[in-house]
Amino acid sequence: MAEKKLGFGLMRLPKLEDGKTIDLEATKTMVDMFLEAGFTYFDTAYVYDDGASEEAGREALVKRYDRDRYVIATKLNAALGSPDKEQAKAQLDISLSRLGLDYVDRYLLHAIQLNNIDTYNDFGLWDFVRREKDRGRIRSWGFSFHATPELLDEVLTTHPDAEFVQLQINYADWENANIQSRACYEVAKAHGKPIVVMEPVKGGLLATPPSSVRRIFDELGAEASPASYALRFAASLPGVETVLSGMSSIEQMRENISFMADMKPLSEAEAAAVAKAREAIMNAPTLDCTGCQYCMKGCPMNIQIPMILRALNDWRTYESMPQSMRRYGFALRAGAPASSCIACGQCEGACPQGLPIIDALAESSELFDKKGA
Repeated sequence: MAEKKLGFGLMRLPKLEDGKTIDLEATKTMVDMFLEAGFTYFDTAYVYDDGASEEAGREALVKRYDRDRYVIATKLNAALGSPDKEQAKAQLDISLSRLGLDYVDRYLLHAIQLNNIDTYNDFGLWDFVRREKDRGRIRSWGFSFHATPELLDEVLTTHPDAEFVQLQINYADWENANIQSRACYEVAKAHGKPIVVMEPVKGGLLATPPSSVRRIFDELGAEASPASYALRFAASLPGVETVLSGMSSIEQMRENISFMADMKPLSEAEAAAVAKAREAIMNAPTLDCTGCQYCMKGCPMNIQIPMILRALNDWRTYESMPQSMRRYGFALRAGAPASSCIACGQCEGACPQGLPIIDALAESSELFDKKGA
């Protein structure tokens, strides 16, 4: 019998017409489908949907099923707002109350990275989760991670009793110099830690990949979806025990169950196609912006150039307007739109990479200020 590796991520639950309120009836249906197919792992967090995700877990799962039917994981995020040690520790009490539980099966220190590791250390949260496990309010503990393999090795060496680690792993980021999926995976394996995979479909981008990638999978002659190759790539890796999918519709749940209920590892031909898809993504005509921000120091219009170039790179790579517009929106919160560029040339003169920034801003304006508006 195939291992049941699919986990239900409660991060992107279906919404009602207002776009904000979780659709509880659809969520209940998805929970029912998931459990009926033999899966058991549910993943949420204190911060998801400002707590509504955990509350939806209570209504759709905890109130409706016996406790032995499911495994539920939630997370403590110590870097919220103005970090406070006691407020951070109180998140467990709040999460248990929202979920309607006396204990959680899995508890994670959330999104460990270079800019927040000191907070987790200074607040004594590693010892906190150990104590809470001794008290029985946590059955096992680990952490989710968004940083370098060197920091991951340091954390696992310092805290060898961490029982699992959650990593961002997908075929597109496997050799990505920023994400370093493969290198982090290998560190976790070297430490003998079970791995929970997050972002296997890269926030949905690999479910609707660019045409160059779709053609590669079409050549296999199968009726499988692009998402199926992404999920099975992660699930095929030795040491991976659960692959989380943040499903947001009944249709997505039905599709994922169709190939994960009896998941088969990638065949040799499928693995070769995934490798070709990765190359196609890596070879997209992106701009090699390093984010140094030299271009911005004298920009008279306060355009957040590196952020806009990242949005443009997302578009060139994945052809996903929603994802690219989301990134572009971050740039607009901090500065002027790409259309504000007056082509003064200051940015290009300062750019160590010699990038054609003026042309890139014009392209971004055409894409995001006009078509994407």
